[in-house]
Amino acid sequence: MLTATIDQAQKIIAKEDKYGAHNYHPLPVVLEKGEGVYVWDVAGKQYFDYLSAYSSVNQGHCHPRILKAMLTQAQKLTLTSRAFHNNMLGAFEEQLHQIFGYDKALPMNSGVEAVETAMKLCRKWAYEVKGVPANAAKILFAKNNFHGRTLSVISASNDPSSRMGFGPYMNGIGSVPYNDLAALEAQLASDPNIAAFIVEPIQGEAGVVVPDADYLPTVADLCKKHNVLFVADEIQTGLGRTGHLLATYMDGGNTKLRPDIIILGKALSGGFLPVSAVLADDEIMMTIKPGEHGSTYGGNPLACAVAMEALKVLIEEELPQNALKMGQLFRSGLEALAKQFPIIKKVRGRGLLNAIVIDSDEHSKLAWNICLKMRDNGLLAKPTHGNKIRLAPPLVINEQQIKESLEIIGKSLADFS
Repeated sequence: MLTATIDQAQKIIAKEDKYGAHNYHPLPVVLEKGEGVYVWDVAGKQYFDYLSAYSSVNQGHCHPRILKAMLTQAQKLTLTSRAFHNNMLGAFEEQLHQIFGYDKALPMNSGVEAVETAMKLCRKWAYEVKGVPANAAKILFAKNNFHGRTLSVISASNDPSSRMGFGPYMNGIGSVPYNDLAALEAQLASDPNIAAFIVEPIQGEAGVVVPDADYLPTVADLCKKHNVLFVADEIQTGLGRTGHLLATYMDGGNTKLRPDIIILGKALSGGFLPVSAVLADDEIMMTIKPGEHGSTYGGNPLACAVAMEALKVLIEEELPQNALKMGQLFRSGLEALAKQFPIIKKVRGRGLLNAIVIDSDEHSKLAWNICLKMRDNGLLAKPTHGNKIRLAPPLVINEQQIKESLEIIGKSLADFS
């Protein structure tokens, strides 16, 4: 029976390899079911999911409330395009306003579409409000970022795997080192045509890099001083992942930081379908007029129904609060493992967005092999940038499950000591 199920998994992987593009390198496991913090493979083996679809399933796999909302709406109306009004879009946009406090929302589908939308808003605002000369607007990004893989977004990347072979790149895009306030201030002071600074509150794909406590508040101050839009990409860090509804909330001290633009995605749908949104006030959002930006699927009634319930689940089940508490417990456990296993060079993170840095170079297979061993022991995670292992379970995880997960991680690391 075991041989048969292994053969089944190998056949599925082989079919994907034969007929699909080779733009991903997945961990060799074939999943067919998910519930809460767990997923099951085609052989019926259960795993802790410590990737959460890159923080898309913060509410847990197949949350019953979100599933019910999806099925109910799917039986009524799924898509109208934006050529007509639908009865769900306004309610979704109002909910976003009530929760986050911005005048307007512009819903899209994938995360990178929302980043592209924000970039267009920044340029339009620069020309119509700031008074930047035509075609001269510039947008700054932080180095080692990850905002997606479209041509304009990789133009802002310094990751060779994202950029190599895809030039020429878009003009009007620059970068500064992450967590370097002096470098940012120098750029802002030297160029009046800078429209915006787009930044991840915590750099996820770079290996969960947490900036200094004063970084984001000072970024906000510098942007205001130089009349530059402060744009927070909260696609991975937002919606409870870091222990607050938004990661930028924590960095304002006693008051919440308020970026000029917020970008949301991933967990906005609880993992059921692609839903993203850009939030901004009227001065920014109303610079875009009918016909200048859009999406056939953006703001469709099915997505709106799912996203509204996904947001309710996050708030009513107090998932940000659970992420804060469980994250502290988890990092304490990881720190204890780091003392036991010197192979862990560093532990970093916030809430339930965490990573361990393995004591090897980025080209080593060590982190990958550790993930294979964790898979064998019942926990799924994946390296990023070679020697960092991101550990980000669904926010519904409880204390007992955290303890079991730490035992699996420790058992797996023991094989490499």
